[in-house]
Amino acid sequence: MWTADEIARLCYEHYGNRLPKQGKPEPNREWTLLAAVVKIQPTAGQACDRSDGPVQVTKEVVSMGTGTKCIGQSKMRKSGDILNDSHAEVIARRSFQRYLLHQLHLAAALKEDSIFLPGSQRGLWKLRPDLLFVFFSSHTPCGDASIIPMLEFEDQPCCPVSRDWASNPSVETNDNLEAPEDKRKCEDPESPVTKKMRLEPRTPDGTAHRQSFGSQERGPNPPNVNSSHLTAEELATVTGMTPSGARVVDVYRTGAKCVPGGAGDSRKPGAAYHRVGLLRVKPGRGDRTCSMSCSDKLARWNVLGCQGALLMHFLEEPIYLSAVVIGKCPCSQEAMQRALFGRCQNVSALPEGFGVQEVKIQQSDLLFEQSRCAVQTKKADSPGRLVPCGAAISWSAVPEQPLDVTANGFPQGTTKKGVGRPQARSRISKVELFRSFQKLLSSISEDKWPDSLRRPKACEISVLQPGIELGPQQ
Repeated sequence: MWTADEIARLCYEHYGNRLPKQGKPEPNREWTLLAAVVKIQPTAGQACDRSDGPVQVTKEVVSMGTGTKCIGQSKMRKSGDILNDSHAEVIARRSFQRYLLHQLHLAAALKEDSIFLPGSQRGLWKLRPDLLFVFFSSHTPCGDASIIPMLEFEDQPCCPVSRDWASNPSVETNDNLEAPEDKRKCEDPESPVTKKMRLEPRTPDGTAHRQSFGSQERGPNPPNVNSSHLTAEELATVTGMTPSGARVVDVYRTGAKCVPGGAGDSRKPGAAYHRVGLLRVKPGRGDRTCSMSCSDKLARWNVLGCQGALLMHFLEEPIYLSAVVIGKCPCSQEAMQRALFGRCQNVSALPEGFGVQEVKIQQSDLLFEQSRCAVQTKKADSPGRLVPCGAAISWSAVPEQPLDVTANGFPQGTTKKGVGRPQARSRISKVELFRSFQKLLSSISEDKWPDSLRRPKACEISVLQPGIELGPQQ
């Protein structure tokens, strides 16, 4: 029906052909991360779930996001007009919500090209049964999914490892890192500090172990990187060798911090440094963030759906992802399964229609051309240090203003004096998505509203008063 490389290629081509230069990394100086949602639809007369042969499908990118940054807690605003988290995965998902809102507008107007059909209850809609959504990310999500084996030889830090040579699983590992080295020196591949750190523990992106300071940094991507079948628990006590003769010496580490007040990392040397399965927040440059790691957010979407609470008022069932595809980078199939749905298996007492989704996970062999690895390879010996792009791009398959470019949570170019004005809001900010929901509601006659919006006081959302507090957007 489709392959991981087909999904990756489609997303890369969309990024190159459909997105303008604005918001993209500066050549040979900046890099970024990419994520997208792809709609899979069989050609006429076929169904996605048929088992009697290959299915011919059409693939369409319906939302896309780039970005590596998130703001600190002190910069959060109760008005909901700032993007707290601008990691690519989060931007892509919020862009997807904008696409879903547009599709509900089409459904309410009885347009046949909507992805929704009338549900069995008044005012509710359901996704067409022949549609699937695949989530693509050019990199392994930060947080729990990034805790994967690191082997002793430098060029292949994540080659296949089998279970049968490991024993005595006990200690759990996790995904938090700190290092005393100066960050700016670390970013220069030719600095003495970086050369020294090449022999030290590395992060899931292949870079030397250091704190990411609010940006989801990804480093060099070794060739022929494949999934590992070794659990982090097993790694903690492993002293043996892989079938290829390589010894597991550590686990990859990222900057995601354990949620305050809960269990923390052991910080023991080597593979026992982390504990797996814990909730984590993204790091900040001197200002702790409240944004959960992308691994945690993907896990939540695999239980509650991608639509969000507002759109759920109009839906008969949640909108779940059918698969997650990761681009070429260090990645572990087992770590992804653990992070995205394995640790959610004990979740219970969910409303009808909700459940833990065991999404299909695949990895592509295609590298994103503006990833840290690709840019660093092109840069070679060029002077200057490589830095993450400060802008984030949002794109949605909607007819009006599909593109949105932000920096520091606001539209690019916003001044301090402009903050608080309507034009200083991202189209995927909480307040703007809420306004889009209001427009949808106002376009439908009240007698066709779903029951959840017809209860007493439930309809008092028709007017958003200035200064209303929408709460933190995490």
